[in-house]
Amino acid sequence: MTEKTGTVTTPQFDHLGLTCREPLATEHFYVTHFGFRRERSLRLGEREIIFLRHGGLTLELFPAGAPAPAPFPEADGPNYPGFRHLAFRVADLDATLAAIGPAAALTLGPLELGEQPGKWRVAWIRDPDGRIVELAGGGPE
Repeated sequence: MTEKTGTVTTPQFDHLGLTCREPLATEHFYVTHFGFRRERSLRLGEREIIFLRHGGLTLELFPAGAPAPAPFPEADGPNYPGFRHLAFRVADLDATLAAIGPAAALTLGPLELGEQPGKWRVAWIRDPDGRIVELAGGGPE
């Protein structure tokens, strides 16, 4: 979908493609803890690509064809150019961390950021593939 602004067409964000060690484990993590649902899957030869959707966000899960070239990032994500983290706003940070339980491999936090009003409580966890996922409670809407 695109939006026309004057004579220029503005592209709209479509999806985020994630390469996964075990796509079914990654699917389970995002379906169970973040409310995604499988929208569809398609097979390309031996590979199955899984599409997960939640609201306006689609995650496209690809099976990895090689090991990761670097160790898992720490804290809130890597400091080199590239993908830093995926972030989700949650109503209650502590309740969300408790509900995720042992699958919430905490890498940083919880921390309080900002000043009242609009203070955020934020924590970063690792998904099954080692990607950093930020959970943010509070803050500006």
